[in-house]
Amino acid sequence: MNAQVSLLKGDYNLIYFPHELYSFLVQPIIRTLIPQTQDLNISSHSPEHSLDGLTPDQQHRFLNISITPIECSIVVHASWAQNVFRPAVDRLPPSLAAQVHISSDTYMILCVIAAGLDPAGRVMELSSPLALAGIPIFFLTTYYSDFILAPTHERPRVIDALSSRGFDLLEDNRFFNQASYKHGHHVRFTAPDTPPTIIAELQRRTFELLKKRNVAPFVDAHLELLLAGGRDVSQLPGGFACYPSPNRRKSSLPEARRATTWGDGVDPRLFNCIVSALVSQPKFLSVTLAEEDPPSVLMDKNLLSLFGDSVVGDFSTTLIPIFLNLENLPSEVTGIVSGVAGKLVQEMKVRNMLEMSYLSTARASAVVLPQEQAERALSILDNCMEMAELVQ
Repeated sequence: MNAQVSLLKGDYNLIYFPHELYSFLVQPIIRTLIPQTQDLNISSHSPEHSLDGLTPDQQHRFLNISITPIECSIVVHASWAQNVFRPAVDRLPPSLAAQVHISSDTYMILCVIAAGLDPAGRVMELSSPLALAGIPIFFLTTYYSDFILAPTHERPRVIDALSSRGFDLLEDNRFFNQASYKHGHHVRFTAPDTPPTIIAELQRRTFELLKKRNVAPFVDAHLELLLAGGRDVSQLPGGFACYPSPNRRKSSLPEARRATTWGDGVDPRLFNCIVSALVSQPKFLSVTLAEEDPPSVLMDKNLLSLFGDSVVGDFSTTLIPIFLNLENLPSEVTGIVSGVAGKLVQEMKVRNMLEMSYLSTARASAVVLPQEQAERALSILDNCMEMAELVQ
């Protein structure tokens, strides 16, 4: 597998809460999305004027906002969690505030762009080394890239796990494989295949644990999804260059035409559409912003009319999410992503599962597949649950 991996700057928190509290927290969600760091009613010396987690042109290095049938979940830089969300939570009545969880641990984020491997295989191959090392992770597939979240305090073990797959960690948070070549902040490498016996053991442990905790895969018969991506702002009329990754399209714009403020570096139509979708309290919406990608949106199919041509994607392919409610599992559980994805790849034997993606939120996971494959995948997972031994 050829891939490029980089460790994003900063520490991130997970925030999650039930749907009943969404209307109380939609304001800090939108404030973070924009992101607004100034308020006329506060001093210019307020720490909110210098929140970390933004690029020089005021774009989030990483942000994920997910509303699913199970929960509302946000991955946001720790500075925003403490300075924007924490005050909003503290203003809630105690009985409501107790239902909002801001992780005490922070997370590091790995950005992975893999070539030569379909999305289903990427989920399995990229998550298995960390699962084997006993490192709990969250996995997000977007329109452009894959992201892995791991606890910040596990950084040494993450590095060791990647080193065991042929990586060396260099300066600037780059992972480098001596047998390959270096390119900017990213690295191209070839990782060895995980032995089948180890994959099988991961799968066995995963389904035994799910069965023990009464976690059953399910679908919502009334929910269909689409995966879309925003347009490169530099390609829009009057656009500024703002995605400088060596893996992305390079802009020929002179330096004077490069984005210097938040408004210069975004497509206002797309952000208007995202805000409109958020205030509608959608049944399902997952928005991911990353510094080297245009925005990515996994959405309820019914929301497409809001977005119009502000997004691109294969809108003829209807996607079905298969959910796993993990609220009864401890946060340090490992191997769920690798075990579930690996079993589907193995059993479905579909050579090009091009549309399979995976979404981990704070207390849930969703395997997202084209409609024609979802029914079979659900049957496979149900059978795995039935066959799993109930461990004590």
